[in-house]
Amino acid sequence: MMSDLHENYDDEIDLRELFSVLWESKTTIMVITVMAALLSVVISLSMPNKYKSETLLAPAVDDGGGGLAGQFGGLASLAGVSLGGGGATDKATYALEVIESRQFVSRFVAKYDLKPALMAVDYWDRQSGELVFDDDVYDPKTKKWLSDEEPSDQEVHEAYLGALTISQDAKTGFVSLGFLHLSPVFAKQITEWAVADLNEAMRQKDIAEAESSIAYLQQQIQATSLAELRKVFYSLIQAQTETMMLAKVRAEYVFETLDPAVVPEEKSEPKRAIICILGTLLGGMLSVLFVLVRHYWQKQED
Repeated sequence: MMSDLHENYDDEIDLRELFSVLWESKTTIMVITVMAALLSVVISLSMPNKYKSETLLAPAVDDGGGGLAGQFGGLASLAGVSLGGGGATDKATYALEVIESRQFVSRFVAKYDLKPALMAVDYWDRQSGELVFDDDVYDPKTKKWLSDEEPSDQEVHEAYLGALTISQDAKTGFVSLGFLHLSPVFAKQITEWAVADLNEAMRQKDIAEAESSIAYLQQQIQATSLAELRKVFYSLIQAQTETMMLAKVRAEYVFETLDPAVVPEEKSEPKRAIICILGTLLGGMLSVLFVLVRHYWQKQED
């Protein structure tokens, strides 16, 4: 019983000593905290504004294959033919993986010559609306890289993924796709390009697969004399023809645009208020830690 009272008494003394040390060093704590607050303000103001343009997409209704997917799905799989019976949601999920793939990004960046805009921009001129490139990195007049090495495809891919934002609603399947950049105009443009090129890439993929499947099925028709089997092959050809026709006539093949991208008026980053608050709190905690460590270090030396 006496030992418990002694421990509680010691704890009380330690707390009193702790608060006493903090109170005596309040000036040091305040100075460090204020310096951290000012530093966070300077850092936040030195960070350039970034703008994010977003578009809302809905998976397009997939009519290709129809009921044949269930009727002849097993035979089609054995024959190496896809009837596209996975549905619009599965195709949309696949497309979202494609838009982040190295192959798609490499072709996309090369098509629109996006490497300088992703890797060499210094700032965005609000008055002219033009991108200003870093003179030490890239020369827009000669279109030559001035640094030791031109950014690799992997570096460009990482920069692209760092600016691309994708979120999908699990219930509705709607997809919010956006792009973050120093220029709000460029952010809107690249968002529109990405959606258009993704739809086009998926269209061309399904058209190529359908044409290959039709050619294969026609060979199988010529190779068999069984009427029932030939009937099945003709049905599979019909399904592939429907898929190919749908892909050719529908521009928004995988995703339909519900809310198109616009030029954002408000910046998305940096969150300067949050940076200042976190910087001030961090400075306060570090100052308290510094005071306590200094006190107990001196106490041990004494």
